[in-house]
Amino acid sequence: MSELVTGEAVALELRPAKLPSRALAVLLDLAVAVIAYIAVTMGVVAATASLDEAAQTALSIAMFVLLLVGGPIAVETLSHGRSLGKMACGLRVVRDDGGPIRFRHALVRGLIGVIEILMTLGVVAVIASLVSARGRRLGDVFAGTLVVRERVPLTQTGFVPPPPPWLAGRFSGLDLSAVPDGLWLAIRQYLTRMQQLDPQVGWSMAERLATDLAAHTGTPAPQGVPAAAYLAAVLQERQAREARRAFGNGPAGGGAPGGAGAAAGAPGAYGPPAMSSGAAPVGGQPVAQEEVGRSAVPHADAGPQTSAPQDAPPVDRPATGFVPPA
Repeated sequence: MSELVTGEAVALELRPAKLPSRALAVLLDLAVAVIAYIAVTMGVVAATASLDEAAQTALSIAMFVLLLVGGPIAVETLSHGRSLGKMACGLRVVRDDGGPIRFRHALVRGLIGVIEILMTLGVVAVIASLVSARGRRLGDVFAGTLVVRERVPLTQTGFVPPPPPWLAGRFSGLDLSAVPDGLWLAIRQYLTRMQQLDPQVGWSMAERLATDLAAHTGTPAPQGVPAAAYLAAVLQERQAREARRAFGNGPAGGGAPGGAGAAAGAPGAYGPPAMSSGAAPVGGQPVAQEEVGRSAVPHADAGPQTSAPQDAPPVDRPATGFVPPA
């Protein structure tokens, strides 16, 4: 499984494409490009029959460069990494961090692809893909891209619970540029599996990840915010930023989409320090958990007063958004 971390939460657990599927996609793309080249060249030659041989040769070279080099670059740029052959094989070109590629990535891949695919009949590309741990050819290495599989079973993708609604947009001013991809991967994997972990182990892991994240952002987590909720809120903020960067019309804040807040506010999703540990016995008597966020775990004999107000923020937590220190 790939160690990609995508801000769109789509490509993180996609697997790098294997050589056979990539080779088939390239052959399909080349077949389409060659057919288009032959058809266009025949039309141009018929239309310019009155020109001399040198002019016809120049036009043929121009058609070759335009269709066999410029065509794939334009297609990958406009489709965000999905050419006709890759769509048929269920593949996609993404950046090293899992985000969508842009023109400069497609340009580097296309120009180097002329040498390692067209001029060497694919020998260099095959050797580079076999040597690379993630099956990358030279064009991918220089462009900072990776070809991944899009068609994977949905059961392989872990669900990341959204953060509590009172954390929506609170980390919009956080600088996330220094956070490494490996830490994003560890945070996402923890959030998708935290309900399966031992309560104490999960709590200590969340604290450690939150400390590492705060060290890279330069801003500690706000007091009173559980470590797991802090991790989920920052991860969602990164996803929102990547979505706005990729599509340009994403939500302005890092809030959860419709219906996500209710899921996040469910008891046990992001509870107090022993996020799933329950009350710790003291002197043989159970101690009720402290209310954190919007959900509280009442004492067993609290009776009908089990539903606390859901809209009022805690008194020890500022109602305004999170602002990093100057």
